[in-house]
Amino acid sequence: MSRLSRANLKARESIFTSGPSIHRTDTVAPCPPDLEECVAAMEDCCEEAHEAQQLLRNGTRDLPRMMKVLGNERVFLLVNEDTIKRYKTDLADEVEPTINELIERAEHGLAALEKKEGLLKTKLETAHARPNANATATQKMEARRLQLLTKQRERLEDDVRVLEEEIMLLEAKTTRRRRL
Repeated sequence: MSRLSRANLKARESIFTSGPSIHRTDTVAPCPPDLEECVAAMEDCCEEAHEAQQLLRNGTRDLPRMMKVLGNERVFLLVNEDTIKRYKTDLADEVEPTINELIERAEHGLAALEKKEGLLKTKLETAHARPNANATATQKMEARRLQLLTKQRERLEDDVRVLEEEIMLLEAKTTRRRRL
């Protein structure tokens, strides 16, 4: 409630029950404006305190229920060592294929980077050995033949790597079947 909507303070009566004769004289003296401002400020403070109290009450009304909901209990569960070992092996069996796949990917990536490094080195060597403009046609043909043979060698190395991986997978499958 704002100050403007309050009743006129000059017409206030005393809150004391003894009657107005004690506090008033025969002549009604007007209240000083400073006193009216003090009373209005005090009423504002009381209203703000009341609103703050209501807000606090509304905000903390649910505290006992929330304390019960958020309260935790410690529960101790005793498990024997065999159960723990079984869970560890189950977890290892579950995670191991993913780890092996990631290792294989890393190895393939490393092989690709090594291959790229080899190609760059070969390119550098051919650039250094590249015949100049005065070179003969046979030297140019020889350099071209060398490049083609290098590329063919790298392709064959890749094919060998793929075949070796297939052999390893087949061997792994057969060993697993033998275990079962």
